[in-house]
Amino acid sequence: MSQQKILTLDTLSLQELDHEADLIPLMTPEDEEEMNNEELPSDLAILPLRNTVLFPGVVIPITAGRDKSIKLLNDANASDKIIGVVSQINEEDEDPDETQINKVGTVARILRILKMPDGNVTVILQGKKRFEIDKVTTTEPYIRASIKEVEEVRPAKKEKEFLAIIDSVRELAIEIIKESPNIPTEATFAIKNIESNSFLVNFVSSNMNHLSVVEKQELLEINNLKDRALATLKHMNVELQKLELKNDIQSKVRFDLDQQQREYFLQQQMKTIQEELGGNSTEQEIEEMRKKAKTKKWEEKTGEHFEKELQKLQRTNPNSPDFGIQRNYLELFLELPWNDYSKDNFDLKRAQKILDRDHFGLDDIKKRIIEHLAVLKLRNDMKSPILCFTGPPGVGKTSIGKSIAEALGREYVRMSLGGLRDEAEIRGHRKTYIGAMPGRILQNLKKAKTANPVFILDEIDKLSSSNQGDPSSALLEALDPEQNKEFYDNFLEMGFDLSKVMFIATSNNISAVQPALRDRMEIITMSGYTIEEKIEIAKQHLVPKQIKEHGLTPKQFVIGKKQVEKIVEGYTRESGVRGLEKKIAQMVRNAAKSIALEEEYNVKATDEDVVTVLGAARMERDKYENNETAGVVTGLAWTSVGGDILFIESIISEGKGTLTFTGNMGTVMKESITIAMEFVKANAKQLGISPEIFTKYNIHVHIPEGATPKDGPSAGIAMLTSLVSLLTQKRVKKNIAMTGEITLRGKVLPVGGIKEKILAAKRAKIKEIILCVENKRDIDEIKADYINGLTFHYVSEMSEVLELAITKDKVKNAKTL
Repeated sequence: MSQQKILTLDTLSLQELDHEADLIPLMTPEDEEEMNNEELPSDLAILPLRNTVLFPGVVIPITAGRDKSIKLLNDANASDKIIGVVSQINEEDEDPDETQINKVGTVARILRILKMPDGNVTVILQGKKRFEIDKVTTTEPYIRASIKEVEEVRPAKKEKEFLAIIDSVRELAIEIIKESPNIPTEATFAIKNIESNSFLVNFVSSNMNHLSVVEKQELLEINNLKDRALATLKHMNVELQKLELKNDIQSKVRFDLDQQQREYFLQQQMKTIQEELGGNSTEQEIEEMRKKAKTKKWEEKTGEHFEKELQKLQRTNPNSPDFGIQRNYLELFLELPWNDYSKDNFDLKRAQKILDRDHFGLDDIKKRIIEHLAVLKLRNDMKSPILCFTGPPGVGKTSIGKSIAEALGREYVRMSLGGLRDEAEIRGHRKTYIGAMPGRILQNLKKAKTANPVFILDEIDKLSSSNQGDPSSALLEALDPEQNKEFYDNFLEMGFDLSKVMFIATSNNISAVQPALRDRMEIITMSGYTIEEKIEIAKQHLVPKQIKEHGLTPKQFVIGKKQVEKIVEGYTRESGVRGLEKKIAQMVRNAAKSIALEEEYNVKATDEDVVTVLGAARMERDKYENNETAGVVTGLAWTSVGGDILFIESIISEGKGTLTFTGNMGTVMKESITIAMEFVKANAKQLGISPEIFTKYNIHVHIPEGATPKDGPSAGIAMLTSLVSLLTQKRVKKNIAMTGEITLRGKVLPVGGIKEKILAAKRAKIKEIILCVENKRDIDEIKADYINGLTFHYVSEMSEVLELAITKDKVKNAKTL
């Protein structure tokens, strides 16, 4: 939309008409009434307009350049100053005839004519009434035609809907003026001062810039003023939406440009300041990098690569994103410990003292570390071994790494692998990616600042694969002593020597580690602790640590050996000592509370204090059960938290010979029951069992603690013993436990986890243990203190098991089968 004085037929400057247009007042209701009462002449000179439409009451300036138009205007100005104005159908026509002009137009009065320096004539016209051409009477020297008035349908003066439309037109016009940067705000006063409703509609219709001549002609031809007002309102809504969208876009573009200009000016100012302070900061930074590179101990090949990349940084625009990536890359180069090694401490006695001070037991591991130090001392150059400590939680696998680092005099680095599933975490991202980083191995070496730290790879069995790759496969190169001299990191883009790093991996379940990775490591098994060892660990390490952490002194709380043993046996069931430490912490907290509240308490904890603070003992289930019932046998099991005992129970009932088993057993364990049953059936006569039993009675085998999943073949001989005891109704020997796999041929096969199982048996007060003869080598490796008081029976046939385990005595209330 625009002010009325801006619209022109061809071209007309605002400055030339400013004075003329401002002299013309807006139409009043009286003017409108007088104009409507005027009679139209029967014959009029017709002036075709090229690119606009004149509405009744509206004043517009037009420029006439055609000879016919100039003559028409001069003739009319000399007579009554009344002409007919119509729009051309095609604005490109230079000399339109009667077929090339619209039939409906507006009678206009010439208010003023101005002669322009270029020979054209500018005329100011005011629309009067609409008319329709009835018949063209002549075409020379210009078109004249007989006309008839077009009747206009006007709504009642107080019609509510029409008045609402008029109010909307007025409000929307004011909104458009506010939104449009090309319309002066003074136009708002013109809109507000228009009193005539019909003139308001015509004035707004005439000044909508976005409407084409065809659309304005369609508005002019609407006879009903209410319908014309509604059509005008629709067009105004479209124009307002376009203006708002345009303004939004312009404000966003202007903001972006302003931001860029602001940054540019700030950068220019910084540049000037930097130059005043002594030169370009980027150049200074590059020069500092070059100086730092001279102090590095890298090889010639690495130095050449660094210089090449540094020159690439010099050629890069500091404002480019690549500049930051390249700078990070070079900073990593400078921060990595190229050939920076800490000096190993070869004092073997000191190393042994440190290992003994920090950890009780773990003799195999301590022996292995001392051996490594001894070889290193003699040779003075050796590829570091890749050790893997495997065992249940809480036995000190991770913490011993710190002691090893201190004993060797090396830096200590720990990297947790639990849940890691992205290969890039190990080997890094290519630096072409946004946010690229080196792998965590190089990041940790950068922190350590030496190329030969003790590097703990914690929980290596918890690595997982995903669509980002397989991290355990990415570790193959790092953990191969023959390959890790040139470990390739994707971000570094060249090899880095890891051969002097002492990698120590830890795992709970070594079978979960992929075979290729397992093959590269030296596996050292860390078994659970005995009760005696746990008591010593608590005395030497756990109790002093918890007293210190809770703000007490050794004189304020004392817990004796007997009480620690009570806690171990009654409140924890684990191979390690984490649960024990929590219970000791609970005891210390209770003492701390009593001190803070100034209550009386026993400085030296008693058995009653243990029960008061920790509650009743919860782990009595681990004890051996009696042999008063046939079919109950004690087996030995391995779990992820160490060894445990389990009970196999069998019962017989009248039926059709069905074998049922329960207790959340896995496939292998179920197969063991089936094998044992078939062996019993096949050897029933030798075992003194009537074959009729298998068709007249149902047998049910159960392993208690049904919520706990159980699997594996090692309960085979226990199941066989249980079935034979049940079917013969004979007692099982007292305080005896067993573990071993069985075959249909009657052989007993070896099983694993022997040390953990032996410790579990000792906890449960077992006296005798039956094992496969091939498991004797496992017993020989166990420290003598661990097996003190235990008797081992080594067997190779099932018949030997039954001979050792089943007595000749019948149980009380024995069934007659």
